[in-house]
Amino acid sequence: MKRDSDLNLPPGLEGLADLALDLRWTVRQTTDRIWEMLDAEAWEKTKNPYLILQNVSRARLEAAAADENLTKEIASWQETRCRILERPLAAIKDDLSSVAYFSMEFGLSEALPIYSGGLGMLAGDYLKTASDMGIPITGIGLLYQQGYFRQILSQDGSQLEAFPYNDPETLPIVPARDRDGSRLRVRIVLPGRSLILRVWQANVCRVNLYLLDSNDPMNRPWDRAITANLYSPGQERRLIQEIVLGIGGWNILERLGAEPEVCHLNEGHAAFVVLARAYSFMKRTGCSARAAVWATRAGNIFTTHTPVEAGFDRFDRALVEKYAHFYARLLDISLDDLMKLGRAADGEGQDKETFNMAQLALSGCSHANGVSRLHGRVSRRIFRLRYPRWPEVEVPLGHVTNGVHIPTWDSPHAQRLWSQACPGGCGPEGIDYQTRGIAQKSDHELWCFRAEARADLVGYVRRRHLRQEVERGAGEEEMKRARHVLNPNFLTIGFARRATAYKRTDLLLFHPDRLASILKNSKYPVQLVMAAKAHPSDEEGKKMVQKMAGFASRPDVSDRAVFLSDYDIDLAQHLQPGVDVWINTPRRPNEACGTSGMKVLANGGLNISNLDGWWDEAYDPEVGWCLGDRQEHGEPGRDGEEAEMLYRLLEEKVVPLFYQRDENGIAGGWMAMVRASMTRL
Repeated sequence: MKRDSDLNLPPGLEGLADLALDLRWTVRQTTDRIWEMLDAEAWEKTKNPYLILQNVSRARLEAAAADENLTKEIASWQETRCRILERPLAAIKDDLSSVAYFSMEFGLSEALPIYSGGLGMLAGDYLKTASDMGIPITGIGLLYQQGYFRQILSQDGSQLEAFPYNDPETLPIVPARDRDGSRLRVRIVLPGRSLILRVWQANVCRVNLYLLDSNDPMNRPWDRAITANLYSPGQERRLIQEIVLGIGGWNILERLGAEPEVCHLNEGHAAFVVLARAYSFMKRTGCSARAAVWATRAGNIFTTHTPVEAGFDRFDRALVEKYAHFYARLLDISLDDLMKLGRAADGEGQDKETFNMAQLALSGCSHANGVSRLHGRVSRRIFRLRYPRWPEVEVPLGHVTNGVHIPTWDSPHAQRLWSQACPGGCGPEGIDYQTRGIAQKSDHELWCFRAEARADLVGYVRRRHLRQEVERGAGEEEMKRARHVLNPNFLTIGFARRATAYKRTDLLLFHPDRLASILKNSKYPVQLVMAAKAHPSDEEGKKMVQKMAGFASRPDVSDRAVFLSDYDIDLAQHLQPGVDVWINTPRRPNEACGTSGMKVLANGGLNISNLDGWWDEAYDPEVGWCLGDRQEHGEPGRDGEEAEMLYRLLEEKVVPLFYQRDENGIAGGWMAMVRASMTRL
């Protein structure tokens, strides 16, 4: 397979290689047109610009080079990219020159499938935003040979899992280079052997992301598979993955001569970096391990996304002794001392022989935060045993509510609208100018903007649904329905989640016939687009998926309801901009944040959600609707009551408001909420 040095692009297209390898720009924007012109089929199926460049014919490249409009567009994008690269980095603080960001997954692009859900989406948006703002961040993660599973539906709607191989040669990454120009590899110690880790580099404009890969021919066969899957199911392999991320990741920084002032841990998976950093400090200063941990913890930050104590990774003493005892000896501490770093002050009661990665992170980090105001409160409750004599409200764990990288998630229609609201570009106060501009948009302008976005979604759903039906072996009648499913003029509801119990993915289907009657209302027609993936070992979640797919295949609603399989970045980038209403139904307080609704509101959609995660602090009756009463109802019996609330809300408020039109056919009340949502939130 050709690498960037072998592409031999014709004059006028030389900048395409840089553009294809820059994950900041491989988002659904005007650059899409470039890749579609080169190979529309490959772009539709892979969303991988680098793969397209490697495989496109010479004749097609020559034809593209002869297209003056295309070459001007490429030159414009290249100029924009170069201008951004040449900007000085942000001066955050005089003494802060770099940050290292460690995460088990990164959701940057469909072309680099090393993510599973919200944690990875946040990490990807974090790097893109850091690049836009000029914050000096280096990302550290793992390159998975198979990554997370891809979902397939059987004839009866059951979830099947596929684990396709990710060929690094076709991904938008390049081999990382050591300071002497040689191929960068690092080693970590495992029992009786060294593990060699290849290092790959991904570019997010001004931010570099380094990915560790154990699939090196010099490793044993079992060791080569350590980075095969995201969140490997076995405890032993999971522990090694986390050692690779934390200790191997720190080794990369040392080899490159990087000296980050701050190490940011995106969840506890990367907590071993606090030991590696402490050891590095010990070597430089000759101090004790205890002093080194305390000295370096001032520059370590821990962000937790976990709303329940059982969600943190734990490993038993025997596994820790087998794989981490070597690092304890380097630090000149006993195994008992190491185990103490991985538990609360009182030893977590009966759990004294268990090593908790979140507790290790807290031992080595001076700052910790949840990802929403409510989640910060939940996290203080979870970790209160670590501070046995402290009032819970004073447990030193705050919150920073998650956000999203708007240029990744706004549709071309929304992008134009926001740009018009701030013509000529915006400075640091740009968001204020933009929201003022949106506030001044007429109902007609906003209505047309939303109609275009909805029509785009309908077209996308038809194409994806048809492909899905063909893959399932559907008959001609089913494929005919797929070609004409949905109506671009109907109120469109979106619902897409990870299928798991606490998210109550099937709450909307609590009474299927009631939902069907809402969809089939002849006066106020409604349509529904759904997606959900369950973890391969979550049988309850798989039943939810089957229930959703089964509902969408009912003959009485099959023209109004669609279940799209394999929820991924590409689907999210079409679904969230196109829906009128986004529904979220977690069981409070189990949604740490949840950012999908933020992506919806940036595109003029409205939210209906339980008062959990970010919506608990963002909700206002003028910008959306809420479920629940801000109380924590853990019992499943509450689900029926909240399903009834949801149905009544749709029947009595949401749907009638959308169809309450003026003489020009515009829903003024709906547009008022859209305007308020976009400007306030």
